[in-house]
Amino acid sequence: MNHCADMAMPTPPTRLAGWLAPLLVLGLIAGCASPAKKPTAPVVSTETEAEPKVAAKPKASKGDPDARFTAALKLLKDRQLKEAREAFFQLAKDFPQYGGPYTDLAIIQYQAKQPALAIANFEKAARLNPENAVAWNWLGVIARESKDYPKAEASYLKALSIKPDYAAAHLNLAVLHDVYTGRPAEALNHYREYQRLAGGDKLIVTAWIKELEAQGLPPPAAAGGTP
Repeated sequence: MNHCADMAMPTPPTRLAGWLAPLLVLGLIAGCASPAKKPTAPVVSTETEAEPKVAAKPKASKGDPDARFTAALKLLKDRQLKEAREAFFQLAKDFPQYGGPYTDLAIIQYQAKQPALAIANFEKAARLNPENAVAWNWLGVIARESKDYPKAEASYLKALSIKPDYAAAHLNLAVLHDVYTGRPAEALNHYREYQRLAGGDKLIVTAWIKELEAQGLPPPAAAGGTP
């Protein structure tokens, strides 16, 4: 058995711009010593989606949503996943018009290996806020794991149509084309875009880029060059 190592991309919770913004806590790229091995786990980032603030003051019986969301984030940060899941579930129940709590709940459910529940809540989040690129990216991840590659591609592309600089979606789309759909030229373009957006070369991704370039795929076009 080949010796493999996980290259972790920690994304600890930070102060969000609003209690409705979805939280992304941890993404893993599972990579082996051989550059031919590609990630099998979802690639996520700390990017969040801007959603409208609560327009009306919530009923007192529901409590203060900001305080409740802050408390849910702390539970998640402290890895109290059962309690965090319940907190986000109650937030979604009490404030069903917003997609953020559904997104956070779905991420926890995915990590708990409850894909059916995760899909339902990611889809709910996307319906409530069609501009939620995070939910679309995760729907792509789950579709790819289910071998529904057309749906995975459509979901990643939807995420990128909303947020063209979404590095994680570029990397997920690159892996999809590189490993699963046999479209290396498109994979190479998305690997390069991920590297540009990530703010520095990721060694494992650099290895994958070189692997594809060794197949005779074109180098990146020079700025201002002739198309």
